Amino acid sequence: MKKGGILNADLNLELSKLGHTDMVLLADCGMPAPAGVPVVDLAFVHGVPRFEQVLDALLEEYVFERCVAATESLGTPAQQWMAGKFPNSSLVSHEKLKALSANAKLFIRTGEATAYANAALFCGVPF
Repeated sequence: MKKGGILNADLNLELSKLGHTDMVLLADCGMPAPAGVPVVDLAFVHGVPRFEQVLDALLEEYVFERCVAATESLGTPAQQWMAGKFPNSSLVSHEKLKALSANAKLFIRTGEATAYANAALFCGVPF
């Protein structure tokens, strides 16, 4: 039995397949999942789990070197949270972020019910 950290078996399986520069899309419950990209749906009810909770859990166990969010998210709690975690984050239009998501290796749906709480996370290495 795992002692802590991420306990979701499906999420652990998909995360273990990732390598340097692979993209993970961390999404609110309204973001459309791109065709052909594995989806781990963590949403339970609106707001559970929150975007920030899932991002923090991911950052505890995995290395992400940068993130891309939507310009429309500027000033939202999710964007402020991301900016604090990724000082080198960049912004693109929400439409461009949706198009970019087609290149994701993994799509993680949260229960977040706040508009534009989405981020493309790019895997880094721990060395």
